[in-house]
Amino acid sequence: MINHPAGPPARPRVDLDDGTPPPPGRSLIPLPARRRSRLRSRPRLARLTVLLAAFVCAACGLVYELELVALGDYLLGDTVTQTSVVLSVMVFAMGLGSLLAKRLTRRPATAFALVECALALTGGLSVLALYSCWAWIGRYQAAMVGLTCLIGILIGAEIPLLMTLIQRIRREDAGRAVADLFAADYVGALIGGLAFPFLILPRLGPGTGALLTGAVNAVAGAAVVLWLFREEPAPRIRRLLWGGCTLVLAVLAAAAAGSDSIERAARHALYGDQVRYATRSRHQEIVLTGPADGPLRLYLDGRLTVCGPDEYRGSEALVHPALAAGPDTRILLLGGGDGLALREVLRHQGVRAVRLVDADPALPRLARTDPGLAALNGHSLDDPRVRTTAADPMAWLRGAPPAEEYDVVLADLPAPSDGGPVKFHSQEFYGLAARLLAPGGRIAVRGGEGGDGDRLWQIESGLRAAGLQTTPYAVQGSATGTCRPGPPDAAQDFLLAAATPPPLTLALDAPPPRTLTPTALSSSTTRLTALRPPRPPAPLTLLEPR
Repeated sequence: MINHPAGPPARPRVDLDDGTPPPPGRSLIPLPARRRSRLRSRPRLARLTVLLAAFVCAACGLVYELELVALGDYLLGDTVTQTSVVLSVMVFAMGLGSLLAKRLTRRPATAFALVECALALTGGLSVLALYSCWAWIGRYQAAMVGLTCLIGILIGAEIPLLMTLIQRIRREDAGRAVADLFAADYVGALIGGLAFPFLILPRLGPGTGALLTGAVNAVAGAAVVLWLFREEPAPRIRRLLWGGCTLVLAVLAAAAAGSDSIERAARHALYGDQVRYATRSRHQEIVLTGPADGPLRLYLDGRLTVCGPDEYRGSEALVHPALAAGPDTRILLLGGGDGLALREVLRHQGVRAVRLVDADPALPRLARTDPGLAALNGHSLDDPRVRTTAADPMAWLRGAPPAEEYDVVLADLPAPSDGGPVKFHSQEFYGLAARLLAPGGRIAVRGGEGGDGDRLWQIESGLRAAGLQTTPYAVQGSATGTCRPGPPDAAQDFLLAAATPPPLTLALDAPPPRTLTPTALSSSTTRLTALRPPRPPAPLTLLEPR
């Protein structure tokens, strides 16, 4: 808006309240006084308010984006793919939204209010909508791409509209206005990006966090239009905008009130009616099902990881050969927060100290407090020899002092073929673990289930690249066969590694395992050795994870 200077004007002035410049040689008729902005006398305050709205909207937009990335990681895994899809679709849609916004700039305040209401509703309900699609419909990827595109279009429309509103307050050089607007936008994105992992996700979770973000988004849009630019819409339109904003907030509040019911219904649809514990921690979704006196099932991010009647097959195979091949006084257990592998470790009389490192403190806490799971793991986490550390295993290995040595390192982490992160089976991970081995120390890792031989040999290549000799072996039977029937000849593969080829045997200081015998171990090693490719594949690395 151009302000009238003191004294007689040198030429006719124009009223820019309609957002369009006059044709050459003509001036616009000033709007009636009752329709003029009351903020002409305070343009700095009005401009600051618009920049503050840009700041808030940018923070909300980035939170929506991160919510979609986190939910995709929770439900489907493969963080790189989910992040790439969301970011690429979002950026494309934002460009499309900016183009579409050109048609809305004649009435920017009204258009901005409508865009913010639509964005608040879409972004706020996005997590619940996608979770419901995943649980009941199954077409999660298509729904995620469509919803991401819609949110991106609405976010992209914000900047052109805000730019028009800033120029309506006070016409100034376009470069300066763009600089101020994008500075507010980028700082808002920074605050939203930092608030998400440290405040919103751990305290509210993705669902409630998205709903609260939507409410903030709606209030920011209403503040700009219904207070700052309330003269633009006609009285009837202004009342409709008030009603629309109120309706959006009511819908978000109702969704927040019913989100627990929606989540419970979705979990029952996925896991059955006997859900005994469910939570979404900062790291993963944890669901424990089954009756108090029946078989338990533990799901992590929707993946079945523990089936009560069969879990001992994998736990015994990971632990007993490693502890029988040499000294077993000091044990490092990476992962295994459910306490099941720890139960097998503590059955060896020579064990004096065990450090368990698991990223999610919620899982060991559940393993201690749930009666069924605590009985299944033999209350192993309460043993005085055990010291539990809540830390990412790789980060902990990187920070561990080299003087801290262990006789056995057990990586109770799912193999990539079973949905586990590649970084826990990379050459770098095994190199860090090998630093902590005492003389004669061993490392035992899971190679996967279901006969994915390529991944097994990639894992072996990583261990050998870390300077270790390996012995492959297997145990017959799936770790989840009773809960989720699979091929009758399913087997679980493992690798035992040390500075010299480690022998496969069973210790005398522990009760005999239910599924392992020296003969069966030797036979599985012979079979797997015959299947080893003449040219081993390249190891998995952090820069080459495929």
